[in-house]
Amino acid sequence: MFPPRDVEILAATATSALAVAGAISYFGMAPSSQIFGRCMVAAPNPLQIALTYDDGPNDAATPQLLDVLAQHKVRATFFLIGRFARQRPALVRTIAAAGHLIGSHTDTHPALLLCSNARIRQELQAGNAALEDILGQPVRWFRPPYGSRRPYALRQARALGLTPVLWNAMGYDWKPTTPQAVEQNLWRGFARNQLRGLATNALMHDGGHTGLGADRSHSVAATAALIARWRQHFAARHQHCEFVTPEAWA
Repeated sequence: MFPPRDVEILAATATSALAVAGAISYFGMAPSSQIFGRCMVAAPNPLQIALTYDDGPNDAATPQLLDVLAQHKVRATFFLIGRFARQRPALVRTIAAAGHLIGSHTDTHPALLLCSNARIRQELQAGNAALEDILGQPVRWFRPPYGSRRPYALRQARALGLTPVLWNAMGYDWKPTTPQAVEQNLWRGFARNQLRGLATNALMHDGGHTGLGADRSHSVAATAALIARWRQHFAARHQHCEFVTPEAWA
């Protein structure tokens, strides 16, 4: 049995270790954190909106989403998973041919904060290679899955010529929900960004990281509703919103 003083020391050590672990987890996951390395979030321009989609390509939603974006003449950004891109190369080319920006979302969608250095290198290199082989051109943009990163992951991304991109508004659409819930989640983020004088970098999903075929019809419908709502919001203030991709903030 430990003496009382030793028990106090052990308890304090455990508490400190938990606090350090919590801080590492927060700084390695929070989309606004820059502690582990610089990541792009949004420009100081509240008239700009970037629509970004993760986890594709996905036959069950990506083509429908492309139709909505074309109808509204909006250019978006798609962060694609390498293993799905290899299975659906024609859909990747369709996204690019429609004029949208394509970035990497790693090869298999792991939480990079928890990966070894070797796994991080493999995920980034294989994800990039899949997209570059299909597109025949370099990929310059990268979104870490879950926003999870650590300094080595960001250094490795930059060594490959990738700019890490996070977000400041989230649809919470990776699970079954309604278009209205997705729209309201993003609108709250948009309102917060407006108060801060920031552009809105809106995160949605056109796929699911566990496999092809994920139902993202709620995200497609929310996209159409949000574009119309944003345009009406700014028109009522005699302003014009601009839909951009991260290239505009580089």
